[in-house]
Amino acid sequence: MSHGHAIQEELREPARALRRAIPEVYAGYRQMHAAAYATGALDGKTKELIALAIAVSKECDGCIASHARGAARTGATESEVAEALGVAIAMNGGPGTVYGPRAFAAFREFAEETDTEAG
Repeated sequence: MSHGHAIQEELREPARALRRAIPEVYAGYRQMHAAAYATGALDGKTKELIALAIAVSKECDGCIASHARGAARTGATESEVAEALGVAIAMNGGPGTVYGPRAFAAFREFAEETDTEAG
């Protein structure tokens, strides 16, 4: 298990427990998430690339794993992800050079999985 899957596995049960404890909060979050990620002027891939860059900025490994997977699932290319992460590095300096590579590795992990499922 590598970085993306490992983080998601680590967070799975604690997230389920909290979701059971505060279901109304999670229901509201799901509704906001669906509205924010719905295709509009920006497509889903662009929104996932933005989210991945923000995840790097926030230094959130769980967010990185989630949006690396989302970027892979929406068809982002390695070059597109790399450029989005370059912007995150430019905006964040040193921390971006730590979390950017984590995001890139997670994306590559999920992209490989997506390619295998498609093939």
